Formats: sequence, structure tokens, C-alpha cells
Amino acid sequence: MLAPLLHRIHQDHFWLSPERCIFWEEAQTLILSDTHFGKTGHFRKNGIAVPQQVFKEDLQRLLHQVMHFKPEQLIVVGDLFHSTENKELELFLKWRKDVGQTRMILVKGNHDILHENWYANADIEVREGIYTLGAFDFVHDPAAYEGSGTGRYFFSGHIHPGVSLKGTAKQSLQFPCFFFGKEACILPAFSRFSGLKMMRSKKTDSVYAIAEGRLLKL
Repeated sequence: MLAPLLHRIHQDHFWLSPERCIFWEEAQTLILSDTHFGKTGHFRKNGIAVPQQVFKEDLQRLLHQVMHFKPEQLIVVGDLFHSTENKELELFLKWRKDVGQTRMILVKGNHDILHENWYANADIEVREGIYTLGAFDFVHDPAAYEGSGTGRYFFSGHIHPGVSLKGTAKQSLQFPCFFFGKEACILPAFSRFSGLKMMRSKKTDSVYAIAEGRLLKL
């Protein structure tokens, strides 16, 4: 894995991984969003032949991140799962046992609709609305904090932020990104099987594009 990049908020150190997650050093916490596990199985169930390998590769990438950073806990800022239970989630349960020593917290997103007993059986702690840890808040939808004026810094997901890079011959390419604004960071979707919302940045924003396994600060 390529070396992560450091981004500092207040006095805390956040290491950005090109694998679409952040390691918060002071809290020994891995932060990610929008894994949408089970999405490929949901598509196949509805007659769209998306290969299961997409899902397996996402699980493997997350396992590698846990092995690399060795976090005490994971915070998933919503949409850990995509829809109702399907066979792919049986594979997730096996994966969860492999990292059972790592605490897992889910800040529920709009796609997280599994029964509370399912989360309990998977040893996942579920939080509704805004979850607070130290000086930072975690919530799925950026709309929950925009203009709140709380003065606290948020981490969110939901919109799958992306950035468009333009070349000299009018060509352009789109990439997922970490988007750090004045009051919040919007994380890229961890799942590679997801769309992008193009972001417009200000001079006060910090944007890191994820391109071919590398992080580019724009």
C-alpha cells in the first residue's frame, strides 16, 4: 500500500489512505463511509449481472486497512450495508469474525435498514443521528450539520464526493476525493461500485483526489 498522507485538524493527526478511509491517530480509529456491502448481490437479485468479486475485493481492501493501521475501533459513517439481507452478508459475517477484536461503530445511514438483532449478532454498535467522540462529530448526511453553527468539526459521507480534473485538450477525468471544508470532512465512498457527486471547492477547502491508488492534493 502507498504511504498515507497527513491532514491535521486542530491538533489531531488524520492519515488519509488512498484506499478511501482515514486513520485518526489520537483515537486509534479508522473512519470510513458508504461501503454499501451487499449492493452487488442486490443488483444480481434484480437481474443485473454485477460480479460478486466487486464485493469481495472491497471486503479484502478493508481487511488490509485494518491489518495495516491496527485500529482499536472502526467508525462507519453510514451506509455500511445497501439494503435488506442477502447471501453476501453471510460473507460479511465471516469477515467480521476475522476482525472481532476491533470494535465497530455504525452511524446509521439511509441504506442501513437491517433489523437491530442482525447488527447485534454481528457485534456492531449502532448509533442514530450524530455520534460524538472527543472534539469531533460523526453523521451520515452533510445536511445534518450545514449551517448548524456548533463550532464542532464533523465527518460525514452520503454524497460520494468527487472531483473533475481537466487537461489541456479539453479532456477531463473524474475521481473520488476527500473533501475537507471549514466545518466538516466529507469522505469518499469506500465502495468502488458507486457514483460520484462533483464538488465545487473554495480557497479555504482542502481536497485530495484519489487517482490510480494515489492521493493528489489539489
